[in-house]
Amino acid sequence: MAKRPHHRITRYIGMAAIAASVAAGTVACGSDDSSAGSGYTGTVGKVDLSKVCPDKIVVQTDWAPESEHGHLYELLGPDYKIDAGAKKVVGPLFTGGEYTGVDIEIRAGGPAIGNQSVVSKMYQDPSIMLGYVDTDQAVQTSKEFPTTAVMSSVDISPQMIMWDPATYPQVQKIADLKATGASVLYFQGTTWMDYVTGAGILSPDQVDGSYDGTPANFVASKGKKAQQGYASSEPQLYQEEIDGWKKPVKYQLVNDIGFPTYKSAVALRSPDVEKYSDCLKQLVPVMQKGVVDFFADPAAANKIILEVVKQYDTGWVYTQRNADYAVETMKKLKLVGNSAMGAVGGFDEKRVQRIIDVTSPIFAKQNSPAADGLTPEKVATNQFIDKSVVMG
Repeated sequence: MAKRPHHRITRYIGMAAIAASVAAGTVACGSDDSSAGSGYTGTVGKVDLSKVCPDKIVVQTDWAPESEHGHLYELLGPDYKIDAGAKKVVGPLFTGGEYTGVDIEIRAGGPAIGNQSVVSKMYQDPSIMLGYVDTDQAVQTSKEFPTTAVMSSVDISPQMIMWDPATYPQVQKIADLKATGASVLYFQGTTWMDYVTGAGILSPDQVDGSYDGTPANFVASKGKKAQQGYASSEPQLYQEEIDGWKKPVKYQLVNDIGFPTYKSAVALRSPDVEKYSDCLKQLVPVMQKGVVDFFADPAAANKIILEVVKQYDTGWVYTQRNADYAVETMKKLKLVGNSAMGAVGGFDEKRVQRIIDVTSPIFAKQNSPAADGLTPEKVATNQFIDKSVVMG
């Protein structure tokens, strides 16, 4: 089990790599044929998207299918089609049990697209309407490849740092690791770690960018090392499935130490926001309801996710237990729920500004400066959010 693929290895791709992949028109695994639809011909219900939206809403996700993407799979109606070669699924887009007149196509990310960034794929492939873009990524690419988020898929990022409570009983939060001198494994180039060390929360000489997404290094250290991960996955995996460990870990969310990025926000290429404005006015509320409906009853969508993972056969391992744990944890930790504006999927302007403020100096040093005069509403907008869509 030690070789089990990691839950969402966050791939950091600098601006030069993004520009190169866009210019080269890099095509990763599978086909980008955007013509094939579901062929569904059922009766359109109360929400008719066919007059204002593309025939197919294409969404590029940032990793392999998992419960964090459940709100998208919740929208799949009957007779969906899985294209294992292209690592995508297409089906009629449903809301409230009714057909909306258009299709939704959900594309896998991460290894399925050669670990290319979602932003580069969006700018390379115009058939992609929506993509998962973290707020800090949107700031980084704002000058050359701007994106604007129209809905948050999760309100709080599950990104965390975990440690062994038996080895470090005195550690209650990430900042406490500094005094221990414990090595902290993370993926090289991660923006939030630049923030953590720059803010003095951890010492630069104690962080180790050699993390490759597998548990081997953490397990081999026998509790001496800490490690990045996702609160919605690793605690369950390490306690129940990872050979050589199988005991609890303790963790703190990166969100709670001053880096409140919106993880996997649903975004468009900024110039397309106006182009699709009429569509977004109706589509975004449908997607908000997808979040509410999935967390009210995730069984059907998770069944599709597990089926898709099996057919894609990429080496990504995902189990019913991990899917259930993700849903339970996201609800328990309030990673999902009503936003600061009261509705599901909304953005807090102060949080977006915070990310602009703390990451802009980092990106400037990396020679990928943010756009001049960047404002929160350029990065994320609430203009299409339906304030009446709330989680009970």
